[in-house]
Amino acid sequence: MNLEQAVLDKLRALPPERQQEVLDFAEFLQQKTLLKRSLKSVKGMWANLDINITEEDIAQARKEMWEDVPREDI
Repeated sequence: MNLEQAVLDKLRALPPERQQEVLDFAEFLQQKTLLKRSLKSVKGMWANLDINITEEDIAQARKEMWEDVPREDI
């Protein structure tokens, strides 16, 4: 028995309201997968703008952005 058949067998054994929950969850997983595929890297978005930002530039910007954020002692 393959995975698809095993899932169908389990699904068919559930009452209709639980089958709907399974469908809702499957749709959620599908959307999550599609979202991950649609994300582009920042480098890819500015590739045609002739901008060259290094890892050091990013690290410095992060440091400056977060330096004034108060931190709690743990």
